[in-house]
Amino acid sequence: MNSTPTSTYKTSETAAAGTSPPVVVITGASAGIGRATATEFARHGWRVALLARGRDGLEGARRDVEKLGAQALVIPTDVAHENQVEAAANAVMACWGTIDVWVNDAMATIFADAMDIAPEDFRRATEVTYMGAVWGTLAALRRMRPRNRGTIVQVGSALAYRSIPMQAPYCGAKAALRGFTDSLRCELAHTHSRVHLTMVQLSAFNTPQFEWGRTTMPNRPRPMGKIFQPEVAAKAIYWAATHRRREVWVGWPAVQAILGHRLLAGFLDRRLGRRAVEGQQSDEPLPVGRHDNLWHPVPGDKGAHGRFDGVAVNTSAQFWLSTHRVAVSGGALVLAAAVMLLTLRW
Repeated sequence: MNSTPTSTYKTSETAAAGTSPPVVVITGASAGIGRATATEFARHGWRVALLARGRDGLEGARRDVEKLGAQALVIPTDVAHENQVEAAANAVMACWGTIDVWVNDAMATIFADAMDIAPEDFRRATEVTYMGAVWGTLAALRRMRPRNRGTIVQVGSALAYRSIPMQAPYCGAKAALRGFTDSLRCELAHTHSRVHLTMVQLSAFNTPQFEWGRTTMPNRPRPMGKIFQPEVAAKAIYWAATHRRREVWVGWPAVQAILGHRLLAGFLDRRLGRRAVEGQQSDEPLPVGRHDNLWHPVPGDKGAHGRFDGVAVNTSAQFWLSTHRVAVSGGALVLAAAVMLLTLRW
């Protein structure tokens, strides 16, 4: 059956009636899926706290949010540092007095053979992608548990289940985040807490990460397989934040990767070993003077989209089916009844 809303979060309509709209904190909000997610929450009338390192992207995100009539709070934050995350949470509470939803989206990618990654770079990617989500989750819980309400959304990936070559730090971080989240769910269940943890497992998306992820590959990185626009992920993240679904999968490729790993892990190891190294590279050489964002933000406002607008799709039939289970089940029953009636007539 369909999941029910997590709580009676106020939307722009109730805000117009004089009550305060709910508050969401989004890490990695300056670009890519985090940027699209900020816009999605703003479209629904939420107050949006924007956390990331890059000031240019944060200011662009602020403009996006305010253009939709919502309030934005820019807080430059490196999520790898627990003290900065805690300070950001304090700033949100000081400004708006509440945190209703916290979205952990910040990440760092390295496209390289694991043996070619410097130890300090491996550590940095892990601290941003995994520990950053840990610090964000704990900061949110400190403020949600006393009130016994709130939702934390972990932005995951199919790679949390089915790893691929050339992205060992990222795959390891997302798998670790899944394990961490499951442990916390048990602890919250033990105390009968109403705070909700959900994880959104994504397919491949058209974001700037392929332009600024550190790489040792000779050609420009690219997503594997079908590519979705970041707005598809943003809608899924918003839906997950406002419904009590334990996990949300987005895109048939994510479903295929997760289920395929459960059934055919060894086969996929060999298949990906043959195809996924070249499959993550385009035919174009790396641009001269290319900068990556592993240690420092890349200057400028890159927005939500990467360079794959020409091939990325704007919808996911799988996500629609996943979030409309009652309608799908009802339609299946009607179809079955119609077939039965036709059979009896014949």
